[in-house]
Amino acid sequence: MPSLTSLLAVGSLALQTALCLPGLNTFPDHNVKILKRSVDTFVATESPIALNHILCNIGASGACVPGAGSGFVIAGPGQDNPNYFYTWTRDAALVFKCLVDTFIDQYSSSLQILIENYITAQARLQTVQNPSGGLSSGGLGEPKFNADGSAFTGSWGRPQRDGPALRATALITYAKWLVSNGYSSTAKSLVWPVIQNDLSYVSQYWNNTGFDLWEEVSGSSFFTIAAQHRALVEGSALAGQLGTSCTHCDSQAPQALCFLQRFWTSKGYILANINANDGRTAKDANTLLASIHGFDPSIGCDAATFQPCSDRALANHKVVSDSFRSVYSINSGIPGGQAVSVGRYPEDVYYGGNPWYLCSLAAAEQLFDALYTWNKQGFMTITAVSLPFFRDFSASVAIGTFASSSNTYIGLFNAIQTYADGYLVVIENYAQANGSLSEQFSKYDGHPLSAYDLTWSYAAFLTAAARRSGKIPSSWIGPSDSVVPSTCSASSANGPYSVAPTSTFPAGQTPITGTSTATASPTSPPCTIAENVTVTFNEIVTTQFGQTIKIVGDAANMGAWDPTKAVALSASQYTNSNPVWFGTVELGSGILVEYKYINVASDGTVTWEGGSNRVYTPPVGCASTAVVNDVWR
Repeated sequence: MPSLTSLLAVGSLALQTALCLPGLNTFPDHNVKILKRSVDTFVATESPIALNHILCNIGASGACVPGAGSGFVIAGPGQDNPNYFYTWTRDAALVFKCLVDTFIDQYSSSLQILIENYITAQARLQTVQNPSGGLSSGGLGEPKFNADGSAFTGSWGRPQRDGPALRATALITYAKWLVSNGYSSTAKSLVWPVIQNDLSYVSQYWNNTGFDLWEEVSGSSFFTIAAQHRALVEGSALAGQLGTSCTHCDSQAPQALCFLQRFWTSKGYILANINANDGRTAKDANTLLASIHGFDPSIGCDAATFQPCSDRALANHKVVSDSFRSVYSINSGIPGGQAVSVGRYPEDVYYGGNPWYLCSLAAAEQLFDALYTWNKQGFMTITAVSLPFFRDFSASVAIGTFASSSNTYIGLFNAIQTYADGYLVVIENYAQANGSLSEQFSKYDGHPLSAYDLTWSYAAFLTAAARRSGKIPSSWIGPSDSVVPSTCSASSANGPYSVAPTSTFPAGQTPITGTSTATASPTSPPCTIAENVTVTFNEIVTTQFGQTIKIVGDAANMGAWDPTKAVALSASQYTNSNPVWFGTVELGSGILVEYKYINVASDGTVTWEGGSNRVYTPPVGCASTAVVNDVWR
């Protein structure tokens, strides 16, 4: 029987081809639902694996990174070919932004401890003298440090000015949670001092050139400026909530936004870098990552901030995605409007120049963001700028605004939703069988390349999966913050720097429900981390009388791959319209298991489902139960 991977690959291409027919008259809803269920299964399986790998790469408790300091995110556990056993300020901030959002969505005392350890580690890191300088002399722009937090003194592309802005955003997100739950004093005394240092760096240096996020081009980077603008805007807002101010944020945020407009080109895409002499087209996934980092559906499809559904961002999505269709063999023959493997930039030569998991996931996430916003606002607007993007899904579609009740909106929405899912199919196709994600995968045959178990790859998967499910981070921008000044000025402003405290965070700062955060007096202790998780496995499969569905895997209480010891599932809820078999197995939290379903006939004949082994990692946290939904292969 063909594997789920091959079925998804063929199904995705067939479905996307069908959905790209002009006219938007016919959409094979049945096939779309099949694809959605398949992607649902992959997302449900991969998500706990991704989270487990992230936690494994964080010191000091991460088993994959022995020797790493407490609170330090290690880019990857490998120490040769290449050596990624360092902590990058940028990577760590993006990973912890993902973890903070995860924490806010569902409280976890274990994640809260990690977040607090990260904040304490960053407070210490800000004081480490390094080749870029010290706390108040440019040292916050140092891109990476040794795993124990000491300075890396080797040759490198420095400074990199995105790190302080991204770290500020991650910490602001947690500080806002503290404030909303009645812990303003903690936010002001332990978190704000770290944020304030980063904001001072951003306001002072945002208008200076530096190395981009790929650490190769010295100039002005779209990703960096976008991250700096966001940090200044929400930093000022947080300051107000804490009863202080950030006047240097207020003066520089509009100018950063003004400068950001210079990256848009009449060629119909965003220039990744300007003020640089690199000989490239400047088509770059840098711009996709910037768009999703600045996502805020409260301002709709705003073009000035390059929101994911804006005409500029959509036009750019097409140009960047299309730039990889001819340079990677695995993309050969895949037309516009169908998902492809996406790399950093088409001229890339690092490790031979290949697709990156996190870049392909960014392409998916931007589309999920756009879909969410269109659904929220109830309409979709096509301009002359974004028309080429939409023409990939309907050759006859025209400029205009289309209500969600219109056939044009429905057709385009469904087609783009399938297109977005197609990028997750790409990831499923080229992830390792155990769910492992490296940095890159081969442009020829898709096998993993470069650093293995890249922490950022896993965070990129989790954020894309969250947006697909409609989980959206809190708003960061107000209407006035997206107004571009009529005149740009090359300015900067000095803010205060001070050594941030590294005191222990107070215990028991749990979410407050049903009470005013202004008068709350939290006393509830943190929850107990569950050592074992009772997992309910639901398997959709049509069976005949006398057949029994069982689950068998590598865990002892899943039969240790012995079919005679497999766990029998129940058919007590089985119906013709919902042929579900279910059962529970107790598994160790955070311990990956491999398993499969078998169909046992009345005479004892065993039929194994097709495809590779399924993998699942029970969640680490307070919850002692979990549910896995599968479909027979």
